[in-house]
Amino acid sequence: MNVLNKLRRSLVALSTGALLAVTTLASAQQLPPPLPADTALRMGQLENGLTYFIRKNALPEGRADFYIAQKVGSMQEEDSQSGLAHFLEHIAFNGTKNFPGKGMINWLETIGVRFGFGINAYTSFDETVYTLINVPVERQSVVDSCLLILHDWSNAISLEDKEIDNERGVIQEEWRSRDSGNQRIAEKAFEAAFPGNRYGKRMPIGSMDIVRNFKYQELRDYYKKWYRPDLQALIIVGDIDVDHVEATIKKQFADVPKPVNPAERVYIAVEDNDAPISIIATDPEGVGTRISIAFKTDVTPAEIRATAFGVAEHYIKSVITAMINDRFEEIWKKPNAPFIAASANFGPYFQVAKTKDAWTFSAVAADGKYEPALQALVAEIERVRQHGFTEGELKRAKKNFMVGMKTTYNERNKRKNGSFTSVYVDYFINGGTLADIDVLYPIYEQFAELLPLAQINAMAQELLGEKNIAISLTGPEKPEFKYPTKDELVSQFLNARKQPVEVYKEPVSDEKLMKKLPKAGKIVKEDKQGQYGSTVWTLSNGVKVIYKSTDFKEDQILMSAVRHGGLASFPKADPTELRMINDISSLGGIAEFDETALGRVLTGRVVSLNASLGQITDGLSGNSSKDDLETLLQLIHLSFTAPRLDNQAYEAFREKMVNLIETQKSNPMSSVGDSISAAIYPGNKLFQSVTVEELNAMSYESAMKLYNERMTNAKDFQFFFVGNVAPEKLRPLVELYIASLPVKKNLDTKPMESRLPSLRKGVFTNHYTKKQSTPAGLVFDFISGKLPYSQRNAMIMSIVGEVLNQVYTATIREEEGGTYGANASASVIRYPEGEAKLQVTFQTDPAKAHQLNKIVYAEIDRLVQEGAKAENFDKVLENMKKSHATSLKENSYWLSQLSNYYFRGTDNVSQYEATLGSIKREDLAPLVKQLLDQKNRVEVMLMPEAEAK
Repeated sequence: MNVLNKLRRSLVALSTGALLAVTTLASAQQLPPPLPADTALRMGQLENGLTYFIRKNALPEGRADFYIAQKVGSMQEEDSQSGLAHFLEHIAFNGTKNFPGKGMINWLETIGVRFGFGINAYTSFDETVYTLINVPVERQSVVDSCLLILHDWSNAISLEDKEIDNERGVIQEEWRSRDSGNQRIAEKAFEAAFPGNRYGKRMPIGSMDIVRNFKYQELRDYYKKWYRPDLQALIIVGDIDVDHVEATIKKQFADVPKPVNPAERVYIAVEDNDAPISIIATDPEGVGTRISIAFKTDVTPAEIRATAFGVAEHYIKSVITAMINDRFEEIWKKPNAPFIAASANFGPYFQVAKTKDAWTFSAVAADGKYEPALQALVAEIERVRQHGFTEGELKRAKKNFMVGMKTTYNERNKRKNGSFTSVYVDYFINGGTLADIDVLYPIYEQFAELLPLAQINAMAQELLGEKNIAISLTGPEKPEFKYPTKDELVSQFLNARKQPVEVYKEPVSDEKLMKKLPKAGKIVKEDKQGQYGSTVWTLSNGVKVIYKSTDFKEDQILMSAVRHGGLASFPKADPTELRMINDISSLGGIAEFDETALGRVLTGRVVSLNASLGQITDGLSGNSSKDDLETLLQLIHLSFTAPRLDNQAYEAFREKMVNLIETQKSNPMSSVGDSISAAIYPGNKLFQSVTVEELNAMSYESAMKLYNERMTNAKDFQFFFVGNVAPEKLRPLVELYIASLPVKKNLDTKPMESRLPSLRKGVFTNHYTKKQSTPAGLVFDFISGKLPYSQRNAMIMSIVGEVLNQVYTATIREEEGGTYGANASASVIRYPEGEAKLQVTFQTDPAKAHQLNKIVYAEIDRLVQEGAKAENFDKVLENMKKSHATSLKENSYWLSQLSNYYFRGTDNVSQYEATLGSIKREDLAPLVKQLLDQKNRVEVMLMPEAEAK
């Protein structure tokens, strides 16, 4: 590969001084040695070919993740087997040698691991991965049992006739839930992108005709052929004894036979093409017009990716992609932009190919207006190919890349299990390196310092060749939209490449966020005995700051601020302005910086801030690294003192919103949200989507006047900081930037709970129809009322929702095969005082919708009459205990609880475990009955026109 050879030669030239410490290069043809693997990783392979990765990691404490990854996916299917790989993944949860029937799921849920969350799997084109996540492993027997589950998935799935037949309906409903217009477009596009290639006809969901009709033995034969140890890896990471896990693997998996004359695992080659591949795919229900241009390139061999060359290549591809994305963003944030959004990414061709990568450029165009998007996309590609990037662009991209790496490096001793398992799965499936961040970070530092712009540009330009190009145009199929022929699309692309382009002109931006510092205020009162180990400061302007120092994360500081107010402060305002206010408030940027310039000023900094108006509160939320804490406080100060309007930015936003609203009309499911909102909150426009007419009539200046009326005045705000923050560093910054915020008395900051909207009372039904290509019924059931609010009742209602989830999984999904998933939730909240809700949503075959909905209500009635089953109740309680224990080590949890305590006066922490422990199974039915007796029920049902009843 020419570009790789050039990169090698450049690295040789750069191999002096510090770089030689990590890679010794004798010639341009000689590879450096593979980077050393993480020393804490135990990796091995059994005689039967099974690979294993084991790593001790104590975050979270007492938890572990168990994976089995398989180099098997839909690409191993023959045409007559389409869908079997995915089907096998489903059926693996429905009975194995050591866990018959639903025994596996039932046992895991008794220890707090939920099906669909901690218990999960996925099937792709070339891999299938099963996961048990966040398993409590204080008992060694749990570790052994989880390894036994992995053993059974490897070689002992039962594949019983009855379970296979039951699962056919579940998968049919999964297909139905996903068979949108855009999914059908994707299937057409894949077939065109991979002409004559198996990748073009191996969508993992498969053929429903085959799913409904395959013979039992066909699935068993597929299982035996492809689920075998030489294609499997175990990944176990967590608070475990590595020696014990390794010994158990060697013992438990010894009976898994080594395959004799196994079928060859072939990775299907993706062909090169001289002339561009032209892809045009449409559907009547398609949402959005998209144009993509992919420049295909060979996959870098795994043995190269395992070395410093692989690190260099990853760095270069990352920064060139970041630089082109910055250029795209600069374009689409302007009015009359040629595209609504655009981006570039580097990865597998069409996101799936294992044998061909691609640098892909994509743009979302206004419907029916793909040509300007295509021309603009090509112009930016050509600008890079002909002129490259600038030193300023590389400086920013380098800063942002390295700050991300620095954050990872700083958090290297605070990583959770998932950060390791994802690396090991990727290594097993794709190859590469197992080097840890303590090895990678200094190498990245050196490459970022030594690789010149000329080398970066050379690689970018080499990737943008004349061959191996694929052009894709997808969108809604409408009579008023004219699409080109495939030949016309290619011709338009080639003509666009011939157009002259100028050198990119880089905007000049001031690197200093604040040119003049404010006059500092004072901390006038300090309480070091604040709730939950916090400290409370009262400032000279009356604002309060509450902070809690933690060591849960090495380099994370979270922040929030809240006071009474919100949208309810404007009872007579234009509803459109109120609905859009949070979307437009930050469009103008801050101080003298527009949004793009602000992004440049913040280059290389880990910081973010968002301000918003809730229903009854004004608020801010943000975060930063330790080094960027001052920047966060500067942003807070400027958000109050220097908000900025930008009419051009708003016009660009309005154009995009109009297009988004119009494109959603193609999707028959897009109406569901508004239908539900209208049923629950009748006549309340705040809960309805904005129409094009309303948006066009809205005044940006008027909406921003409302926003600024509240958010330029810090009166009665409470600020909260949680994380690895040093008090001696925070104190002077708070005095300088928060104690100096303007506070004016003429602002209403009293509680606004009385202005919250009321839910519909009585019984209301809305059954309506929409034309659909794939008939689907969507059902939404909603029961509401008032219940006494307390932490205990809130817990009981939460338990009710989770118990019903288990019940509906067992009945509507498994027994009836009627849905991919029925989602239930229940709650009672403090504001509006005691508002209680119980809701259930599911999608299904329209012919089954009414019958399945009877089951929904019947199971709620059964819970009231007979109470919850003990096994369901116990599983939910165990999961809640486990989740709470995990939350206690999260900064976000303490940020939320401090706000609850100081702003709402609610202590949800001190008595949590005692309150949860006091709840009995018998407590659920009376509360649900009390809710049902109020007879407030909403039912919304969307059906296809032909199936309406």
